[in-house]
Amino acid sequence: MKKESFARTVFQIALPVTLQSLLQFSFSVVDQVMIGQLGSYSIAGIGLGGKFVSIYSVVLAAIASAAGIMIAQYMGSKDENSTARSFYVNMAVSVGLALVFIFLCTVFPERIMAVYTKDETARNLAVDYIRILALSFLPMAVSSIVTVMLRCMEHAALPLYAGMAALACNTGFNYLFIFGKWFFPSMGVKGAALATVLAQIAMCGILLLFYGNLRRRTSTQGFGKVKYPVAKWLSCPLEYKKQYGKILGPILVCEFMWSLGENIYTVIYGNMGTEECAAMTMTIPVQTLMIGALSGLSQAVGILTGKSLGAGEYEKAYRESKKIMGYGIMGAVFLSLLLLGVSSFYVKLYHVKPQLQEMTKYILVSFALVCPVKVLNMILGGGIIRSGGKTKYVMFIDMAGTWLFGVPLGFLGAFVFKMPVWYVYFLLSMEECIRLGISLVLFKKKSWMGRIL
Repeated sequence: MKKESFARTVFQIALPVTLQSLLQFSFSVVDQVMIGQLGSYSIAGIGLGGKFVSIYSVVLAAIASAAGIMIAQYMGSKDENSTARSFYVNMAVSVGLALVFIFLCTVFPERIMAVYTKDETARNLAVDYIRILALSFLPMAVSSIVTVMLRCMEHAALPLYAGMAALACNTGFNYLFIFGKWFFPSMGVKGAALATVLAQIAMCGILLLFYGNLRRRTSTQGFGKVKYPVAKWLSCPLEYKKQYGKILGPILVCEFMWSLGENIYTVIYGNMGTEECAAMTMTIPVQTLMIGALSGLSQAVGILTGKSLGAGEYEKAYRESKKIMGYGIMGAVFLSLLLLGVSSFYVKLYHVKPQLQEMTKYILVSFALVCPVKVLNMILGGGIIRSGGKTKYVMFIDMAGTWLFGVPLGFLGAFVFKMPVWYVYFLLSMEECIRLGISLVLFKKKSWMGRIL
């Protein structure tokens, strides 16, 4: 593949994926900025509730990641039956996961939120938030797998269009429900959750329409020859089940334990004080937007490298991976410099005390310093190493970084050395450097390369 052709292919996949990721992340950003007008308790409440819900989002993303690995490699080897089976098996697993988390968030929300904070006001707001937000889990599950299939078929723009419509719905409903405009009551954090639910339902419906239309046009419009009879996933051979377990199992363990570690970090901030928790919550929109801005590179390298490995083109896969890592470094450095320049203006969007604004600004500076490392870890662990099916490698790397370094450093900084919250955040983020070092060694050894067939 020529340099121009490769860059164009990366751009065609990465740009729509990036824009859709930004739109998806914008759901929480819009919620938090609008809720930010209601004060620090509401900010903390939505942040705490959103952090537990992030466990579901992360595990769902793990299933989608497994689906992407399998579908990309099977498409690269032109195995239509296995492609179809991977789509439906992962869809079923995603729906099952959604039902489990719906049950937890509607039956035990008080017990869950009691772990995060002792502040009764913030806890009650978080309970109200996740109880309603749980209704969005099922459409999110369906959307995630349909999105993976469309991206692997190199129609990444279609999920982007659905995400744009969903963001418009979310923003409009937020305005109506949070502040009680027109004939609607003022619902606060409950309104933010309800707006997200309706937006996710809209996105799921649009994606299914796109996907159904694509299937009908496949035979005559050149979208590929893959057909997807539902019955195919009902009779998986034993070898397929073993292979699926080898890929999905480590990803699930990895992402769940990583997300649990992130929740432990939230527990640390929450027990440092409501102000510290609110400050961290105020940085989440910026963090998610910056990481989301480069997430398309991780998706692109996973799809392109997976197809190359599926076709047995190992040197091509290695060469392309290095190029995309270079793109990621340049993008991350640029965004970090941009953040350093605008952080003072961002914190003024929130109607909170000057001390809280200053605290938030320092956390943003800490994030800007570690952002390039985070992006490289995302591309290496979330895209390159996983594309070869060696998901155990990523599991061990992430678990070691989070639980051997990040969590202990967080507790030491917060409760032993009594550091300010921005120093605690920077200290525990050093686990990203540990993960990057190990990942680079594995990448250079090429031990991650392989075919899942």
